[in-house]
Amino acid sequence: MINKLIEKVLSYNKDADIETIKRAHAIAVGAHEGQKRVSGEDYIIHPMEVALILAELQLDVPTITAAILHDVIEDTSYPFEDMKEVFGDEIADLVDGVTKISKLEFKSKEEQQAENLRKMIIAMAKDIRVIMIKLADRLHNMRTLKYMPEDKQKAKAQETLDIYSPIAHRLGISKIKWELEDIALRYLDEPGYYDLVNKVAQKREVREKYIKDVMDILREKLTDVGIEADIQGRPKHFYSIYRKMYQQNRSFEEIYDLIAVRVVVNSIKDCYGVLGVAHTMWKPIPGRFKDYIAMPKPNMYQSLHTTVIGPKGDPFEIQIRTWDMHRTAEFGIAAHWKYKEGIEDSDNFEEKLVWLRQILEWQRELQDANEFMETLKVDLFTDEVYVFTPKGDVIELPKGSCPLDFAYRIHSDIGNRCIGAKINGKIVPLNYTLQNGDIVEVLTASHSHGPSRDWLKIVKSSHARNKIKQYFKKDKKEENIQKGKDLLDKEVKRQGLQQSNILKHNYLEYAANKSNYNTVDDLYASIGYGGIKPNFIIQKIKNHFKNELNLIPEVTITEEVAIEQKPPKKGADYDKLEKAVKVSGFKNMAVRFSRCCNPVPGDKIVGYITRGRGVSVHRTDCVNIRNADDVGRLIDVEWVKYTTASFVSEINIKARDAKGLLTRVTTVISDQNISIVSLNVKTDQDYAYFNVSFEVKSTRELNQLIKKLNKIPEIITIYRI
Repeated sequence: MINKLIEKVLSYNKDADIETIKRAHAIAVGAHEGQKRVSGEDYIIHPMEVALILAELQLDVPTITAAILHDVIEDTSYPFEDMKEVFGDEIADLVDGVTKISKLEFKSKEEQQAENLRKMIIAMAKDIRVIMIKLADRLHNMRTLKYMPEDKQKAKAQETLDIYSPIAHRLGISKIKWELEDIALRYLDEPGYYDLVNKVAQKREVREKYIKDVMDILREKLTDVGIEADIQGRPKHFYSIYRKMYQQNRSFEEIYDLIAVRVVVNSIKDCYGVLGVAHTMWKPIPGRFKDYIAMPKPNMYQSLHTTVIGPKGDPFEIQIRTWDMHRTAEFGIAAHWKYKEGIEDSDNFEEKLVWLRQILEWQRELQDANEFMETLKVDLFTDEVYVFTPKGDVIELPKGSCPLDFAYRIHSDIGNRCIGAKINGKIVPLNYTLQNGDIVEVLTASHSHGPSRDWLKIVKSSHARNKIKQYFKKDKKEENIQKGKDLLDKEVKRQGLQQSNILKHNYLEYAANKSNYNTVDDLYASIGYGGIKPNFIIQKIKNHFKNELNLIPEVTITEEVAIEQKPPKKGADYDKLEKAVKVSGFKNMAVRFSRCCNPVPGDKIVGYITRGRGVSVHRTDCVNIRNADDVGRLIDVEWVKYTTASFVSEINIKARDAKGLLTRVTTVISDQNISIVSLNVKTDQDYAYFNVSFEVKSTRELNQLIKKLNKIPEIITIYRI
């Protein structure tokens, strides 16, 4: 493995310091001697595989060396000081950075996960190579995931899709991103993955012949016009096909880029020349052309994409790029490394990481970990939309942004004084969703009263949201303090707590200090302008002062009474409901079914003894049961073998809005002989959202209904409340 690694490094950097790599290998072999992986193989194989992955990305010698040593400090007795002495500060600091990230545990609690992400972002900002080693480490771990228990396989796969794959995407390292996603999909949805593999394989020969014919025709035409080009079939990545099918509700046959060719040329002029030749030969599909050369993606990706109708009437995609663009598309940020002098163009390199600097600023400003997580999801992990200023400058914003996001991206003062907007010369509402290519003109007024709090619900980008919050924070502090007090009082009442008990001044001082505020008034002001959520503060107080507060089940009972099931609608026999379950050790015990989770025969259930109201029945996965303070009030209950009672269940449906959709939904429910208790529908742009309550006799009946509803083409998602 060491010979293979050295050969690979020398292939792209003939002046590489091979002795340092050999020294690192010798130390790692000695340090890991006797250690085994879960697979049973020698531990040293893992760091060597990680180094080989990075050599495939053509990274510098310090990164390759640190990859070989990345587990030495964490998993062996080799001291950090010795590593610093042998390899110098640069390599030792890289190893230390990876070690700190490796100790992060991404737990299911979002707050804990957000705190760990903060640490990872800070490590990335210090030296981006740290996260590149971690990505390679994660990739090799995913390749050997089959040796882990099933629960860990799923947890690691989900974590990879949620965190590591988006980071690889943001760094433009598609070589790693695609493999991470495909492996994760195999463990998260094995039947779906292999079904897709089979579908792709079924017509492979036909597709490959079709692609070969297309490439031969295109190669001949390009030779005729004097354009030198390398033409290949583009590899298929199962996760991208899977995501298009399930997120966009498209059939396998509707995925255009199953058949795709990639054309690599020597110059940008030739890119547009190839495009002209392709559009002359085959008809382009409207709306399917994207120019990422003129407007590169934030992760540096550049290419021309077009979809055309081929010789036999089948659509196929063509990607056109230069060799430099191709290398950047594969290696991302790694393509900008110069092996002897570090970064080739440090100013240009810093520009590529502007998004990372922004995230660092946000993590300092945002006290609430959940809010930080939301910021990441919007600004790091979502698609982009590109719009123009009236002067023709390109502005990149998160997909779904509105004119207010644009205004604040130009300047915070323009955002604060915004009173309207024009898109392509026409006045639009401020909640208009920006589309690629829109020309945006912001209308301002010097007498403007400033932003509205409602704007926080409209804007999509974290940049705009933070600027609006800063305005309220600075300009309306007294108003914010009062609003913060009101919001905190309201949350206390919502949780059924005693205000005089929970909002003591010393408790609030503790919460303010722990949330990095100087005074309680600063804390109130932050709650008022939306900088921190009141529930976050109350939870801090409850966790720290739980012994003093002596929190007893009254909290849960108060909530329980508020959400208990009302007697069923007409036509249902309430006596039958009470007799549908048996309470362990009791006869004729009063039974109620909670509205928070609406249990139905077939669900796993548990009882909760309420004061003077008998037993309240919940599903075992109900959030109120998981958060119950007094587990002593939980009691075993079970469904009786036969019951003719009907039970209220509730589902949410998201669908593409279409004429007659409501009729089709209600017809499917009616055809199943199911009675609707309530139905609420709202529409938002192109989507319709249904909230439906109905009476069913079992989970089998409920699942059958969901299966039937899923057959309506417009329906995107259905989930049970």
